[in-house]
Amino acid sequence: MESEKIKVAAVQMDCVLGDREANLRKAEKLVVQALKAGARLIVLPELFNTGYRVEERDVEMAETIPGPTVEWMQHLARKHSVYIAAAILEQSLSKGLVYDTAVLVGPEELLGTYRKTHLWDVESIRFTKGDAFPVFQTAVGNIGLQICYEVGFPEGARVLALQGADILLYPSAFGKARGYAWKIATRSRALENGAYVIAANRTGTEKEETEFGGGSCIVNPWGEVTAEASEENEVIVSEIDLREVVEQRRRLPYLRDMNRSLFAKLYG
Repeated sequence: MESEKIKVAAVQMDCVLGDREANLRKAEKLVVQALKAGARLIVLPELFNTGYRVEERDVEMAETIPGPTVEWMQHLARKHSVYIAAAILEQSLSKGLVYDTAVLVGPEELLGTYRKTHLWDVESIRFTKGDAFPVFQTAVGNIGLQICYEVGFPEGARVLALQGADILLYPSAFGKARGYAWKIATRSRALENGAYVIAANRTGTEKEETEFGGGSCIVNPWGEVTAEASEENEVIVSEIDLREVVEQRRRLPYLRDMNRSLFAKLYG
């Protein structure tokens, strides 16, 4: 099998609460750093464009897709021939409903979206749940999307892997108080699915009470961390090789050996 190596990046950043323009300016500087390092796939945090604690402004700040933020992502992707993923507030066609939605764009087009299916705490009041697990076939690999809290739910990642995902992306605003869970879960989702995990997390504190944990990381299919962020605003870059996905899944054949009929009954 020929080499399928590419460089990927996770952007870790603090955000200005409720200021889309300031956040896009800041994010663009960090994306440029990733581009200069040769990254072809770049992941931004959850709600990076608005900040996370905008609950009283969710409807106001939610965007259509495409809309201002996705168009900004598409411009960068086309200009630099790269893939960019992030999670934003999505305005539903039904007025007043909002989704927490991950978006993937490529050099040519908007590839698609994933709406968060497992909502954390009061997110169940703020957002409407998604109900689909798409996998996107791209020139850099088959990509599956999850969002933040969902890193603790192995089912979503497993469904994506069984549908062909080689790379799992986690745009996140994960709290510092549960940093221990973040460390274990990001490594576990990679190992048990034989997939790369790229997890981009927030930093900073919002409304003097919600502190984000950082620790953005890139994890290989063996569960080994190949890059991890430690600064408030930082870009981490690592080379991935899809041959490792094949090798790991042959040596640790969890996907092959899973008793799918049993779980179909349990989850039916």
